[in-house]
Amino acid sequence: MGWIHPDISLEEMMKLIEGFVDILVLASGYQSSGLLAHWDSDNIKRAFQWALFFENVFRRLSSLDFYQESIQELDAALSEMTSHPSFPQGLAHLSSVTLRRARSFLSEHLLHNLPLRDSHLRAVITAIVEMDLSDLSQTEHDCLNAYLNNLTLQSRICMRDTSTSSPDLTPTVQTEKSGTDNFTKIALHELFRRQSSVSCVSVIEEGLDVLSNAMRHSSRTDSDSSLFREQMNHETVPALLRADALVDVVTWNRWKSRALSYFLDKRTIRMVSGASLIFSDANAQWKKVFGQLHISDKSSKYDLHQAIELLLLGSIASRWNCIIEHLMSASYDSVTISKQYHVLANSVFEISQSSHQIEEIKKSKEGGILDYLMGLLGGQIHLLLKSSPALAAVSLPFWPTLFRLYLSEIEIQFKGKPSMIRCCSCIQDRNEHKDCELAERIWCLYIFHVCGSQIINGACGA
Repeated sequence: MGWIHPDISLEEMMKLIEGFVDILVLASGYQSSGLLAHWDSDNIKRAFQWALFFENVFRRLSSLDFYQESIQELDAALSEMTSHPSFPQGLAHLSSVTLRRARSFLSEHLLHNLPLRDSHLRAVITAIVEMDLSDLSQTEHDCLNAYLNNLTLQSRICMRDTSTSSPDLTPTVQTEKSGTDNFTKIALHELFRRQSSVSCVSVIEEGLDVLSNAMRHSSRTDSDSSLFREQMNHETVPALLRADALVDVVTWNRWKSRALSYFLDKRTIRMVSGASLIFSDANAQWKKVFGQLHISDKSSKYDLHQAIELLLLGSIASRWNCIIEHLMSASYDSVTISKQYHVLANSVFEISQSSHQIEEIKKSKEGGILDYLMGLLGGQIHLLLKSSPALAAVSLPFWPTLFRLYLSEIEIQFKGKPSMIRCCSCIQDRNEHKDCELAERIWCLYIFHVCGSQIINGACGA
């Protein structure tokens, strides 16, 4: 039978929904250009009127079995619209169910902005209070006292609900009843949800700070080194290795701590979260985002390095937990830096022989990100030496071409040849690469590419 609504055609309804999608995008805090979206109370009222319209339409459709096929046809049209590559991925779950609670859906976007600016919050509160007072004035003589009594009651209910339920579960509560809720109740629900989420994030950040600080100070003390020296003297170890092993194990632990500190740093966590969101979109969309940044040699070098870091983090976001677990479990290995370098150099040949694996990588999301990074670098591989050694190590082996170029840059410096960026002065000082940045970069590659090959191949559990 298909769509049979008496007052509006399916095509007209879809056009209205597309307009509502534009409102939701702006409600999330930003324009399509990336600039902040500014809302005043009048525009917020208009947006809520749109939402109320959809609630009324879908409440009527849902109340009668006669309209079930109409809802199914609309959901099919919505599914086709949301699956388009250019559709905002944050709204990909849009359906008749979400439109049935459109005011709550709009409130989520208006009140979960990051950051939630004072002027924006003031505009939202002004709009909802004025709308509810206007509605109460039609039925209540003393609408102000009635509103304040309702506000007190709803505040107590929201405090009770958020203290006994998970923030992730509460959005699904309001479905059938949402049409009878006033605007203040819906907004309070979202504000308390936000407060609960912020509290959880604060606790997590405090835990990360503790763990990160512990990693920074986890280098062995002098007493630890003395104990290790005594253990080495009692073990059957060639005399030539004993002196070097003590230095190696202290340096090894310092590099491990530094790598973990980078991955657990609050700034890194925020960047990888942002990268996950950006690269969850279709390739054409996230490339458009980077294109709008106008990153080039003439741009700020800081912006360029930030973009490189964001791309590298985006390529490993899906393996984040596995990377942390591997680093935490990695145990000391006395292989010299020179030996590690030669093992890595031989692995380049092995990668070049695996054409099937390379083709699979090129088709993946991670491959697309690193391919874009290659174009952004424009042959300036030395720019990767500005990134964290651990980040470069765990991300680049996934893209063989970049890995070979990065390892070639390391080879240039390992052999003391001229380079655009010099990691250390070991060659000039006639010292071995033992406790320098270049040695750390080789070690990081060895730890992830050789000792943690399952991470590079994506075979470990998240």
